[in-house]
Amino acid sequence: MWPRIGGLRTLALGTPGELRRTLNGLVLAGAKTATAGLLSEYAEEGEDLERVGERLVLVDDDDHLVGVVEVTGVEVVRFADVSWDFARSEGEGDRSIEDWRSGHAAYWARLGTTVTDDTDVVCLRFRLVATDDGIIGT
Repeated sequence: MWPRIGGLRTLALGTPGELRRTLNGLVLAGAKTATAGLLSEYAEEGEDLERVGERLVLVDDDDHLVGVVEVTGVEVVRFADVSWDFARSEGEGDRSIEDWRSGHAAYWARLGTTVTDDTDVVCLRFRLVATDDGIIGT
């Protein structure tokens, strides 16, 4: 199971360290409104998919609250079918869907998982609703 804070599931982006700090900063700046995960990770952790309207606690390396996001969309698609619109909404500076695919495939490979065109990817869209110092939207 993923950790909970105040009864809400947590959202830990990337791997601890510089990558997580960068990704959290993109969320807090409003540039990152989506993230991708592997469906197999949900099964391994015994977690259900997020649902639209669910709130998640964005956490730092120490699992401390950085912000709260509200899920606005959840879709499971084949890796080869992730759209450029979705990839752009991740806000990580990819210049094309090919860049996005190669970067994400390399990231998951570093974590020990080889992805293929047929690997199921969870495309999660969200909006920032609060930071660690207060609510920013409704």
